[in-house]
Amino acid sequence: MSNTKIRVTLWNEFRHERTHEHIKKIYPDGMHKTIADALQKQGCITRLAALDDPEHGLTEEVLANTDVLTWWGHCAHGEVSDEIVERVHRHVVERGMGLIVLHSGHHSKIFRKLMGTTGNLRWREAGEKERLWVITPGHPIAEGIGDFFELEQTEMYGEFFDIPTPDDVVFISWFEGGEVFRSGCCWQRGKGKVFYFRPGHETYPIYHNANVQKVIGNAARWARYAGNATPNTCIWAKDPLEKLETGV
Repeated sequence: MSNTKIRVTLWNEFRHERTHEHIKKIYPDGMHKTIADALQKQGCITRLAALDDPEHGLTEEVLANTDVLTWWGHCAHGEVSDEIVERVHRHVVERGMGLIVLHSGHHSKIFRKLMGTTGNLRWREAGEKERLWVITPGHPIAEGIGDFFELEQTEMYGEFFDIPTPDDVVFISWFEGGEVFRSGCCWQRGKGKVFYFRPGHETYPIYHNANVQKVIGNAARWARYAGNATPNTCIWAKDPLEKLETGV
């Protein structure tokens, strides 16, 4: 399985790029297309899906043929069908589909459902510098990144970030205004792996950044189900390992 290409479906609201000329110039075909092009160069097979597609582009057939799903949402979280959220949740938890939640997807229905928390945080849009420090250098998501990388202009996200304690924190961000943030967090949910990656505000060309593209590609390889997670099943233990005195 490791020798086959990873099938990545890139989900995007795809609203900002069609309604704001400045954003359209940065991402003429959508943020998801920019990420998809980068992942294809890294050997992935990609598919695009958007909020306004039938079933949000996330049919049973699409998800069954997806190893890893990326999720970018911002202004229309409430428009995402609860039925589709349940479907995605099932594919993550029961089938082991990987999920990469990007930037403002911290308030998406699927992320909140998987985390069981609000996903609330501090934020400020002032075009300030962000320095992302690698704090788990041996983690596969950090492969090839170095000690840190910087984004010259971005939206600030700051602590406290209302998430359950991650299994691993790969990146911590420092911002020019002084805040810090857990910017790369990993969890196991059932059979599926979930990665939250903070960078990606739509008014800046962040998904054109080579390091950001590398992290997402690394995350896709990490999140792909390898068949080694604990099965999400109940098994009847008919025969005990030791002799039982049940009194029956």
